Amino acid sequence: MASMSMTAAAVRAQWTETQNKRFEQALAVYDKDTPDRWHNIARAVGGKTPEEVRRYYDLLVEDVKRIEAGKVPFPAYRCPGGSALGYEADRMKHLKI
Repeated sequence: MASMSMTAAAVRAQWTETQNKRFEQALAVYDKDTPDRWHNIARAVGGKTPEEVRRYYDLLVEDVKRIEAGKVPFPAYRCPGGSALGYEADRMKHLKI
C-alpha cells in the first residue's frame, strides 16, 4: 500500500492548482454518461492525456473511499482566539446545511 501512496503522491505532484480546478469543473460538466468523457476532460484541463485524467479520477475515487471509511484523520486546525469549543460553536452557527 505504501508504494501505491507514493505513486498517488507523485501523480498529484504533476498537476498544477489550475489543472486541478479545471479537472473539478470538467467533472461537473462531463458526467459518466458523456461520450468521450475522458477526452473532453483532458481537453478542458490542458496538458494531460485522457489516460492521465482517468488515472487522476481513479485516485480521487480511492481518496473518497478512504475518507468515508474513516481511514483519514481529521486535520488539527488551530482556532483563532484560543478556545476550540467556542470557535467550533461559532463556525457551526454560520454553516448552512
